[in-house]
Amino acid sequence: MYKAPVEEIAFTLKHVAGLAPALDGGHLGDLTDDLVDAILAEAGRFASEEIAPLGAIGDTEGARFADGAVKMPDGWPALYKAWAEGGWNSLTASPDFGGQGLPHMLHVAALEMWNSGSMAFAIGPTLTIGAIEALTAHGSDHLKNTYLPKMVSGEWMGSMNLTEPHAGSDLGVMKTRAERRDDGTYRLFGQKIFITYGEHDFTDNIVHLVLARLPDAPAGTRGISLFLVPKFLVNEDGSLGPRNDAYCHSIEHKLGIHGSPTCTMIYGDGRFGEEPGAIGWLVGEENRGLACMFTMMNNARLAVGMQGVAIAEAATQKAIAYAKERTQGKAPGWQGSGMSPIIEHPDVARMLLTMKVLTQGARAITYACAHAVDMAHGEDARHWAERASLLTPVAKSFATDAGVDVASLGIQVHGGMGFIEETGAARLYRDARIAPIYEGTNGIQAIDLVTRKLPLSEGNHIRGFIAELRDIAAKAAASNMPALGETGERLTASIADLEIATEWLLAAATEGRQVEALAGATPYQRLFGLVLTGAFLAKGALADGGDGRNEERAALCRFAAENVIGETAALRERVIGGAPSLAAARAVLG
Repeated sequence: MYKAPVEEIAFTLKHVAGLAPALDGGHLGDLTDDLVDAILAEAGRFASEEIAPLGAIGDTEGARFADGAVKMPDGWPALYKAWAEGGWNSLTASPDFGGQGLPHMLHVAALEMWNSGSMAFAIGPTLTIGAIEALTAHGSDHLKNTYLPKMVSGEWMGSMNLTEPHAGSDLGVMKTRAERRDDGTYRLFGQKIFITYGEHDFTDNIVHLVLARLPDAPAGTRGISLFLVPKFLVNEDGSLGPRNDAYCHSIEHKLGIHGSPTCTMIYGDGRFGEEPGAIGWLVGEENRGLACMFTMMNNARLAVGMQGVAIAEAATQKAIAYAKERTQGKAPGWQGSGMSPIIEHPDVARMLLTMKVLTQGARAITYACAHAVDMAHGEDARHWAERASLLTPVAKSFATDAGVDVASLGIQVHGGMGFIEETGAARLYRDARIAPIYEGTNGIQAIDLVTRKLPLSEGNHIRGFIAELRDIAAKAAASNMPALGETGERLTASIADLEIATEWLLAAATEGRQVEALAGATPYQRLFGLVLTGAFLAKGALADGGDGRNEERAALCRFAAENVIGETAALRERVIGGAPSLAAARAVLG
């Protein structure tokens, strides 16, 4: 059974990602170290004791659809009610609407634990929190006062409606349309697919944020507007009014996250209301909807990265526990009676340590991204906003790839029993597989990283960040900790690989060699993530966390440096030299 790693999470937040210096510098208001520990402890308790026991039920029962309604797995409505009553929905929301105004770092740390308990459960509240962010930033005072208090409290939930049957990642070709009305409202008509928690029985109202196009809108993404479309209209006194002309037509049958209803939503076909058309209100400005939605999408991408960390942590815990109990053969040097636990076999230990490296690396990257998001609201805002922008695609992609890889290794450690559903290892693998796909595929994240994020400040931000990483490597090399082995030298070499690949990509962009740059985008993204993993593990090993675990962290860091991050040399070659063979082999695909 999953047990939230509260101490490791707290250490990573404070001593690797930057929470402790931010607290000491007074950058986070009245937040104290003790309050951080208390919040993490309670979030971990809730995840371990309340969410995790219902994870398997959500997988086996799944969300069930009948007559336009979705029934959630047994016990889940009560679980959601307890989650909302605990105030978890309001962690980062504005105090003006009942929120606690706490840093984003605490939210993502709690999010990791909830997703480890059940990714299918946690994704619903995550989208509500994203909708709150978008509405807070771009909604009118009327919309904010009408909807935010009940969304922040968790009494109502939200959803995000982008994708259509013919328009996946290319939002410029969407067909859902909106028509103006004289009373200032709009009528929406269209169909959206893959809408997470578009219908459920957790709350009595659902606030949909829907992208649509006005009749006179410019073509492409410049002509998209964002609308708030509630399931039930809201009366002036805040009570629920009549049903809006928006409903769930069906839910998908999926590889994983079975408890999460993935809905096809219909807007404006006349099923509800006096006239066809779902009633909506504009969020932000006409034809600027994509900019509004990106407020929600950027943090949603980081949240999906946390799903990867969460699955990796749960899979690692499960695999280690199994490897300590399962006996098979006699490992070299085994002195016990009978067969040895499989954890004593070098190859199994290698898999488990690789799982821990990828998990901890992904955790540190995502937490560092959240730290940058928080710091972007204070001094040196431009620097930290660029850091958040740079890290977001890496946090989303590296962490979700790690979730899949670690869950797959977890099945391997279990052997044949990993392929059997009763162990729960297969569920983690099935759940993990969606994370590299949604909220912008990891290939799209790589394109974003290479074409939009590396050129920030004419490439000087990434250059400055690489200098920070070199400083960590130098400190590791100068350390007198024998447990670090060749960490400093290996990390320095990997950072050099990153620097060479970065400068090559920046030059390719300047010279208009877009095809070559895009051919190397995904290898570069992994190269970046591996270097960050090595650097952040070294930073943790060198930190004084006060828990006496430096030698343990140094040993894991050394394993990463000498067994995992060496892949960067090959990735550098793929970035720089991979385009010609890719172009030459394209004809093989027909």
